[in-house]
Amino acid sequence: MSLEQGEQLARELSAPQLAMIAIGGAIGTGLFLGSALAVHTAGPGVILTYAIGAVIALLLIRALGEMAVAHPTAGSFGIYAEIYLNKWFGFSVRYTYWAAQCVAIGGEATAIAIYCQWWFPHTPQWMWILLFTLALLYVNARSVGNFGSFEYWFSMIKVVAIVLFIAMGAFLILGRGVGVSNLTSHGGFMPTGVRGVWSALVFVIFSYMGTEVVAVTAGEAKNPEIALPRAARMMAARLILFYLAAVFVLVTIVPWTQVQPGAGVTASPFVRVFQLIGIPAAAHIVNFVVITAAASSMNCNLYIVSRMMFSLARGGYAPKTWGKLSRQGTPVRALLVSAAGLGLALLTSLFYPQSAFVYLFGISLFGGLYAWLVIFVTHIFFRRKQMAGSVCGALLITAILLTTWWVEGMRITLISGVSWLLLLSIAYFLVERRLDRQLN
Repeated sequence: MSLEQGEQLARELSAPQLAMIAIGGAIGTGLFLGSALAVHTAGPGVILTYAIGAVIALLLIRALGEMAVAHPTAGSFGIYAEIYLNKWFGFSVRYTYWAAQCVAIGGEATAIAIYCQWWFPHTPQWMWILLFTLALLYVNARSVGNFGSFEYWFSMIKVVAIVLFIAMGAFLILGRGVGVSNLTSHGGFMPTGVRGVWSALVFVIFSYMGTEVVAVTAGEAKNPEIALPRAARMMAARLILFYLAAVFVLVTIVPWTQVQPGAGVTASPFVRVFQLIGIPAAAHIVNFVVITAAASSMNCNLYIVSRMMFSLARGGYAPKTWGKLSRQGTPVRALLVSAAGLGLALLTSLFYPQSAFVYLFGISLFGGLYAWLVIFVTHIFFRRKQMAGSVCGALLITAILLTTWWVEGMRITLISGVSWLLLLSIAYFLVERRLDRQLN
């Protein structure tokens, strides 16, 4: 059933487009740039970390898929939380996810600037951020059918690139004698121990965030009861295969000690693979691909945040004007207000150019973890039986969230997150009081 009132979003997205949009939202800086942080934390053992992340992602997709088929609406898990938990959860998870994704968009834009500076080291970050911002706002302002087609081919570029990267890596490992010695020759397979493998989940789980986009697209899907489960299966299988294979190739070819850590990241570790094996032309191609990947993820996140704000406006929790649709059937006003994260990226890149990505990463991570936690808890109340998977998922997400306190540079996740929820709770009670007065 549809829970939206008033003008309806156009249902123009097919199952293949839904799957590629979800992949577009997930495969971005989390893999191409954030993997450097994960490898530095866990060493080759990061392969196990990605496997654990895959299990959590599968549990989430299963839970979210069931609820999305029952309630195919643009508000997605925010609406589900409002129905099965209470209004505060519906309000808080939508606004938190919206804010986190706005910041994540800024993180993607900052990553694009980093990649571009690899080619043009003397250009300012803000210039690249502004250029890509204007281009992708234009794409999102057009009809959702055009957006779906654009994102399908945008995502296809990085999917093909990852497949080629994996194939080339396998050839180098098996055919050129590179071997697998790098997996154990620099302190062992788990040089930082079990603690390192677990701590790296803080970065790895971010790579899987974006899988929830399948549910967000439900309000614009053709035949959602058929398209959504199919899209979820397609996306999950491809995403997990790509991540595990790509990371295996990465840590097998590149000694984990040579991957740039923390705020010192100045290029994707995937570019480093081709630098180390002496194929400079290929490194340039890969840099182009990771720019495309970040732009695709940024494009997809703009789609997500505009639909979340559209849902909030329709629910009375944001100005009604943000719930209006353009002639093309897209929420352009919600899109423009959701570009706030790009403004934050511009400011951060101006004042903290060396650590902008890590700061934006940490802040947006809380929103993603909080959204996943609420999804699992909502599913527990949705099913009320055979819910062991969601209970396990909720416990794992809670543990990861708490772990951020002990991971270098990631305390900002909990500090910003707890402060945000406190402010949001105050805002919620003020909004609820206003709505009650209007009804009475």
